[in-house]
Amino acid sequence: MTFEELGLSKETLKSIVAMGFEEPTPIQAGTIPLILDGKDVIGQAQTGTGKTAAFGIPIADRCVKGKKPFALILEPTRELAMQVAEEINRIGKYKRILALPVYGGASILNQIKAMRRGVDVIVGTPGRVLDHIGRGTLVLSDIKMAVLDESDEMLDMGFIDDIKEILKATPTERQTLLFSATMPEPIFDIAKRHMRTPEKIRLSPKDMVVREIKQVFYEVRMHEKIEALARLLDVEDTELTLIFCHTKKDVDELCGKLQQIGYNASALHGDYTQARRDEVMDKFRKGKIDILVATDVAARGLDIQNVSHVINYSIPQNPESYVHRIGRTGRAGKSGIAITFVTPREYNSLRLIERSAKTTISRKKLPSLEDALRAREKSVAAELADVIRENRHQSFLSVVESLSGEFSFSDIAAAALFTAYGEPRTSEEISSFGRSSDRGKVRLFMTIGRKDNIRIPDIVQSIAQEAKVPSSKIGSIKVFDKFTFVEVPAEIADLIIGSLNEIMVKGKRVRVRQAEERVEETVRK
Repeated sequence: MTFEELGLSKETLKSIVAMGFEEPTPIQAGTIPLILDGKDVIGQAQTGTGKTAAFGIPIADRCVKGKKPFALILEPTRELAMQVAEEINRIGKYKRILALPVYGGASILNQIKAMRRGVDVIVGTPGRVLDHIGRGTLVLSDIKMAVLDESDEMLDMGFIDDIKEILKATPTERQTLLFSATMPEPIFDIAKRHMRTPEKIRLSPKDMVVREIKQVFYEVRMHEKIEALARLLDVEDTELTLIFCHTKKDVDELCGKLQQIGYNASALHGDYTQARRDEVMDKFRKGKIDILVATDVAARGLDIQNVSHVINYSIPQNPESYVHRIGRTGRAGKSGIAITFVTPREYNSLRLIERSAKTTISRKKLPSLEDALRAREKSVAAELADVIRENRHQSFLSVVESLSGEFSFSDIAAAALFTAYGEPRTSEEISSFGRSSDRGKVRLFMTIGRKDNIRIPDIVQSIAQEAKVPSSKIGSIKVFDKFTFVEVPAEIADLIIGSLNEIMVKGKRVRVRQAEERVEETVRK
């Protein structure tokens, strides 16, 4: 089937071509004809299968412009609301369809002004939509199409009662579309109460876990995870990597360790403000951050096209979570890799995921330290080759010439690499992160802590920026309510103290000194 065979308007077809769509995905081919025919539809499909266009194309094609909104789409998160509104605006470009994202955390006055000017499609989170209904700034009396997207996630986030209240404010004769990766009982209940003999379209099990995703697992013991992760990150040809942990504490700790080892990583979880979340997501989307460590909740609504690897650092707690997580890669026909770490006690959970998702997760052997080192050398060589090809090294040729009388070119090049990249990481160095102080290291005491909204990545970044110390040199970091201990090599302790003492971090002036043993003992007790 082609889009031309669906009977779409020439304006919609023109938009589809401009967006690069070639042929409908299975969920689009199954649902679009039914939606265009005016039927209520239940579509069971995970994120990444093209379901936004599955309802966005017929909404844009059928939309009749008027004084009040023609369609309403409910989304679980702010980010999804923004992304879906953007896609519908692109689909409806040549019909001049205007979709407005409506969500909390943004100016409600700006949203009210936009709605007064005229909006065709409202894409919103349930809480903010209800807020507008209560204020009388959003009237749904002309709604012809209502979409409940990511319904199972809205259920998990406690929005079911809000959804029911919103649907009551729409005409009973509206067309209702429901999309969900899983179909728990409360979702069926909504379908029975608010839909009229809906047509059900469910992707076959082989499509539920996207076929382009290669799924593998590695057996690792708990204390070996960080070392195993570092080796994989060095060996795998990653573009953008998304790593999942169970808890916010796990996310912060893992992100801090990755930064200490030298990876360009950032964290995302529920304690982040919306502004911080937007900043992190923007950097990840633009490739300014290579690795994003997140909880399941924080990653809801995440839609990044170039995620090459999803790594389950903590095994998902249920099969549905697994399907959601790995669906973040393998987008738009691209290949993706899903990696899961499994401890010996977690094999039953792994088998349950395979049975429920009707998929096979292949076991692989971890790369050796030598494999990781060779891969890192190859990566460094590729970076150097790019610099030479692009002629970005010319300004340093005079430095090389001044040294060439005393040293060989090989030694000069190797010294330059050492300056840029530091010592190659060893297995012992990686696995030692987070242990108690090693010989030759001291602990620094910083007058900033959790109550100042400080996190491990903030400490690492401050030291790296102010003292010009590579994050790989920083040892364990322990953040308490009002202060922080940082372990650093003794030979650079004075440098770090001098660079960080009296600087402003998150609006607070920080004092840094070497920790006294009696202070550490008191904290331990």
